[in-house]
Amino acid sequence: MRAILKPRHLSAVGTMPIMLIAMAAQTSALAADATPSNAAAREQVTFSKDVAPILQAKCQECHQPNSIAPMSLITFQETRPWARSIRERVITRQMPPWHIDQSVGVQKFKNDMSLTVEQVSTIVRWVDGGAVQGDPKDLPPAKPLVTDNEWKGVRDGYGPPDLVVRSPEYTMAARHQDVWYRPMSDVPITEPRWAKMVEIRPTNLKGRRILHHSIAYLVLNNDPEAVNTGTSSGRSADDDTADLVNRRPQLMEWAIGKGYDLFRPGTGKLIVPGEKISWDQHIHAVGEEITAGSEIGIWFYKKGDEPEKRSYLIGFTGIRGGRQSLDIPPNSFAQTEGFTALKENTLIENFQPHFHLRGKSMQVEAILPDGSSQILSYVGNFNFNWMTNYIYDDDAAPLLPKGTVIHVSAWYDNTKANKNNPDPDQWVGYGDRTVDEMAHAWMNVVYLNDEEYQKMLGDRKTKMAKVTADQNLQ
Repeated sequence: MRAILKPRHLSAVGTMPIMLIAMAAQTSALAADATPSNAAAREQVTFSKDVAPILQAKCQECHQPNSIAPMSLITFQETRPWARSIRERVITRQMPPWHIDQSVGVQKFKNDMSLTVEQVSTIVRWVDGGAVQGDPKDLPPAKPLVTDNEWKGVRDGYGPPDLVVRSPEYTMAARHQDVWYRPMSDVPITEPRWAKMVEIRPTNLKGRRILHHSIAYLVLNNDPEAVNTGTSSGRSADDDTADLVNRRPQLMEWAIGKGYDLFRPGTGKLIVPGEKISWDQHIHAVGEEITAGSEIGIWFYKKGDEPEKRSYLIGFTGIRGGRQSLDIPPNSFAQTEGFTALKENTLIENFQPHFHLRGKSMQVEAILPDGSSQILSYVGNFNFNWMTNYIYDDDAAPLLPKGTVIHVSAWYDNTKANKNNPDPDQWVGYGDRTVDEMAHAWMNVVYLNDEEYQKMLGDRKTKMAKVTADQNLQ
């Protein structure tokens, strides 16, 4: 087991350079792991037999003609010119876009798209061995190309959504300031329904280029329990922005690269007749006039199978002291942190870090009432173009007692070493524009009473003891 430096052990001063050294060390270690043994080296790795199946399973959803990726990786002829770049991206874990640190925190997820160590090794060996094609007869059967603006939930086997609610579209000029488009849409239901999964997407493929994020807020119709009251950020009376935002019911938040929110079994979001969706869509210009909006697909629980618990979407702040405390000087690194108290026993369903262009790393830590702490998740190499949502496995989802404090630490890179940085000579503060910065962790939470919490805790201990016993018998 390698010792990798984690940000929680570092001071705010000089943090980022040490973090980058640690990341470089981890990358070098992964490259070493990918070095073939003598036996493996004697067997030629080819595109057709070895690499194409990996790309098909983990990459071609985006890397195909007319999709969101900059190049197609379906054929050998399309892939070969990018071989060295592919090698670098898979070793650094930039692609596929699964940036969660694999050495700390929860490691079991429902939607894990990462490459295994063996798959990384195969790609590295292919490139280092000359990136040869091999026999085309060894290619796996081709997968159908995506020809429409598909739902990721459909791709993953959940079937089409039961209801789609669409926003009006907005025409963004080729060159223009950022726009926040906030129309309203009716929800056409005639009886209360529980959502078990939701997914937002742009209304067309080109819309993925201009839509930075889209939030679907619920405009309630006599449903006070939809308002979150289970968290507190400890702000003063004249600066309670975070708490106010988290009380506003959110059906879903979507950002570049995100898929769906799949709620834990027995939990969901209630939608009542007469409610509306209030959209908050951040749109930016990309050099071409594009017309697009947002739409949300909703998968309902079957009637008679409704859940007992609500899921609340919370943006856990990574900035203490209010928005004015975010201060990132030119050509420098910076760090902020935020604290949010859980007033109820809480089950956390997912983790999605949110930054803009200077965001680099985010860690979520739970400080328990007894003073102990545990790291829940850490993303050390955030990529603005992929707002990945990490959905915890049911048995691995953090289960925390009331009184726990969620501590979010955020690191920023405003230097020229940050490839996403549009201008390292620019001072950066808090703001909604893409060139501004922010930091919070989107997490869906479920609140439990004391009896429910103790039962779930006991069930997990019993299951873990059985797994340990079974392992000892092997």
